[in-house]
Amino acid sequence: MIPLAEAREHVLARCSPKAPILVPLLDALGCVLAGPVVAQEAVPPFANSAMDGYAVLAADVASASSSAPVHLTVVDTVAAGVGARVAVEPGQAVRIMTGAPVPVGADAIVPVEHTSGGPDATVVAILDGSPSGRHIRLAGSDIEPGAEVLRAGTLLGPAHLGVLASVGVRRPVVVPRPRVGVLSTGDELVDDGRALGPGQIRESNRPLLVALARSFGVDAVDLGTVRDDRDALAAALTAAADSCDAVVTSGGVSMGDFDLVKVVLGELADMAWMQVAIRPAKPFAFGVLAGTPIFGLPGNPVSSLVSLALLGVPGLRTIAGRSDLDLPRVRAVAATDLDRHPDGRTAFLRVHCTWAPDGRLRAVPVGAQGSHHLAATAGANGLAELPDGPGIAQGDHVMVVLLSPPT
Repeated sequence: MIPLAEAREHVLARCSPKAPILVPLLDALGCVLAGPVVAQEAVPPFANSAMDGYAVLAADVASASSSAPVHLTVVDTVAAGVGARVAVEPGQAVRIMTGAPVPVGADAIVPVEHTSGGPDATVVAILDGSPSGRHIRLAGSDIEPGAEVLRAGTLLGPAHLGVLASVGVRRPVVVPRPRVGVLSTGDELVDDGRALGPGQIRESNRPLLVALARSFGVDAVDLGTVRDDRDALAAALTAAADSCDAVVTSGGVSMGDFDLVKVVLGELADMAWMQVAIRPAKPFAFGVLAGTPIFGLPGNPVSSLVSLALLGVPGLRTIAGRSDLDLPRVRAVAATDLDRHPDGRTAFLRVHCTWAPDGRLRAVPVGAQGSHHLAATAGANGLAELPDGPGIAQGDHVMVVLLSPPT
């Protein structure tokens, strides 16, 4: 057996980022920015109102109160998207909407709720003072021209897309998310609702792995099931390698396994067949077919999940150009004894992590821990990492690999 870290390094050594491309702004969500973005203009581009109300001279309204209002003549109305037509003089006010340009002369905004008079009034009563600069968003107060607004390597989320739009970048240069093909093989697999025949099982690994890969930030596609036929399998693997940035298969990677996947991959690709010192998911295969990384995962559904989470994710995120190669690891408190037996391997127990009232994470085992117990695993949002040994006692700390956010 080899350590998990060694298997991970083997994967990383043969994965490399995709070439940067231009993409439409909304398609950049979840992609990595290939280079820095420098603002060419100020944001906002002009001083504008942060409130619906009245643009005034602060000195005019300094003494205003509900018991002694200050009355100003309304000389104009300015809406967003329309320039101010007149300057504000002493004793005057301009009715203004949120986002509208601040008229020349005005240095404060009085919110409409601090006034009395109505939208068509020619005189407004100011019921509260507003100091100079109040409720005015100055030009460049968010972004100044020449500022680096996003660094190269930024993983683009919704707010980042808003920033890019605000500085006029509608087609950013990014490292695109990899297209990952997931296929399954075996005459025993049933993909539809027909009755099961002798020795048949319903296919679950492929939907699991496609959905899991998508949740980890890649564009996974379902390549279907391939029957146990040497030529059909060779053709499917070759086509997958040609059309995808990485390929994931499940089953046929154990030592001494006569599955056709292992035979065909051994002929077509430069593969390494590993026994990783973890439980579950000890068997793991990785290689390259025509320049495309191939991840050979175990056939048991929980084992395939663990393999993808621990070994697939670092490789796929490398292809995506990400710096956060691994899923997040957090420290949690074991809610119960996490028992295990020494066997020379690191065990990964499926747990559900919740926030306790004291602000700490609690890790609760989800139930049955067999590599075929997918129903119990569905309740897990993390993998508790138990080093080789007797386990972890209730109340002690345990490191957890998060599959999804704690509840």
